Amino acid sequence: MLCLNVAVLSLQSSYSSGCCRLTDGGSKAIHGIYAELHALLYNLCQIRWLASTPAHRDTVRRMASRGTTLGVLIGSLVVAFVITWGTVIGVVAFLAFRGVEGSTVMPRPLPSPSASTPAPSGLEQFYQQDITWTECGSAECATIQVPLDYSTPDGPAIDLALTKVPATGKAIGSLLVNPGGPGGSAVEYAQAASFIVTPQITENFDIVGFDPRGVGQSTPVECMTDEQLDEYLVVDGTPDTPFEEQQLVDANTWPGKGCEQSSDPVFRHMSTQDVARDMDIVRAVLGEPYLNYLGKSYGSMLGLVYAELFPTNVGRMVLDGILPADLDLQQLSLGQAKGFEVAFNDFARYCAEQSDCPFPGDATKVATALRAWLQSLDSNPMLVGDRVVNEPVASWTVLSYLYFPEYDYPELLDGLKAAVVDQDATQLLEMLDVRISRGPDGKYMDNSSEAFYAVTCLDRPYDISVDQVRSLARNWQDIAPTFGRALAWGVLSCNDWPAVEDTPMMEVTAKGSAPILIVSTLNDPATPHEWGLRVSEQLENGRLITWDSYNHTAYNEGSSCITDAVDDYFLTGALPPQGTVCK
Repeated sequence: MLCLNVAVLSLQSSYSSGCCRLTDGGSKAIHGIYAELHALLYNLCQIRWLASTPAHRDTVRRMASRGTTLGVLIGSLVVAFVITWGTVIGVVAFLAFRGVEGSTVMPRPLPSPSASTPAPSGLEQFYQQDITWTECGSAECATIQVPLDYSTPDGPAIDLALTKVPATGKAIGSLLVNPGGPGGSAVEYAQAASFIVTPQITENFDIVGFDPRGVGQSTPVECMTDEQLDEYLVVDGTPDTPFEEQQLVDANTWPGKGCEQSSDPVFRHMSTQDVARDMDIVRAVLGEPYLNYLGKSYGSMLGLVYAELFPTNVGRMVLDGILPADLDLQQLSLGQAKGFEVAFNDFARYCAEQSDCPFPGDATKVATALRAWLQSLDSNPMLVGDRVVNEPVASWTVLSYLYFPEYDYPELLDGLKAAVVDQDATQLLEMLDVRISRGPDGKYMDNSSEAFYAVTCLDRPYDISVDQVRSLARNWQDIAPTFGRALAWGVLSCNDWPAVEDTPMMEVTAKGSAPILIVSTLNDPATPHEWGLRVSEQLENGRLITWDSYNHTAYNEGSSCITDAVDDYFLTGALPPQGTVCK
């Protein structure tokens, strides 16, 4: 069902699976798409579809450490590809600021508070609890407790799972990380520390992650069966008849009903504000006076909400791939429809330049032909065993491989060639399974889809009539002809959600916070650059740096200009010049 709001792909494309290759020089690299995208474990590189442990799904991530030799991370389905790092040119002002590109930065101690921050009234037992770390592979793991309902802190408590990868040198503090989603496991993300941040950061910080409430190992919600998730995927997200419209309306009730039946009351307390309050307890339990934080995609929204709730507790915070906290579901979906249309046309350009593109002609003709082929599957779906590859399944696959052009485009081209030329959609279906964490046995390896709805529909409640959506779909098709209709119908996802957040959306100014570094990619399909501009202007103390590229998120994604700026801020507190653009 392409009508699923594509914010989930920030997670689902965060981790991925596949095969691993070495360059002639022996350098290794990882391609992770979707946690989504996703579980990250240390394993030997193996050929084709290696399933290790639960994978995440919305986040989109190929994480490689800097250096001559890159490490290999095999997640619960990780695809490794050869990466050739080119010279990255930043703006002149930034080059002057940086000095010699890639030079070693001497870390500066984090500032000490003039006085310790008292625990909020009624929450002392949570803020002052002891934490016991135990070994879990190459990391350390622990469990802490937080109140289920912050309005009644003396009520039931729930467990949060934490992990810590100790610094390889002398730590100047802890750095909390979150990969996005909502629904991504920050435990698994942090355990891939060597691949999500640079060696300078792992030398000087303990890398810490916690699974947000309701996600992964932290009292996870269960809202849909594997069979329901499969059926949900093939429901027509661009209905053409009243019958198809009703099918779509009915299917959109499944997540809410399932959460209410199987995960009450936890699903009622999974808003980003709840998670941000949990994060402040984590900060206190770690003994940190300030929160140092790297949040990507939805993880940026978590950081924003934290900064609004606890501005004076913000330390060195970097938010990459901005998801604003004040947009409603319709505004969010329209922004992403436009962003993915740009990425779709860029893929069409790439395909037209290849000798084996299954669609002839220039970029415009390729885009038109690919769009027509996707639409043809509405009446003429393809079969792969007992599974159907129809318009929503194929469209969802195409959309989910528009995040990282260097890695996604070649794989998407191969899948389309097999489906269009050889009439075999097996590869496309396998590619989609990677993004949605569906194993070869038909079992979903994490609860990220269910968690996505539970969080999103609390954060962005939205009720809309079928007549209104039908009108939206017509308008959006003109704006974004490939995905506009489906994403318009997708705003039905949170209709009549059976839980309500008292104060859902918020504009974040974070008055009184330390500087917050905003990182945004000029052609990011899932978190458009305009959102980065919006948030940097709303923040009282924000600083924006832009990567002029096509990609979802920017830090440690191939631009030394961006990566060095982020590292400098984490290590020294020095910010890049306002308006820096990295080429």
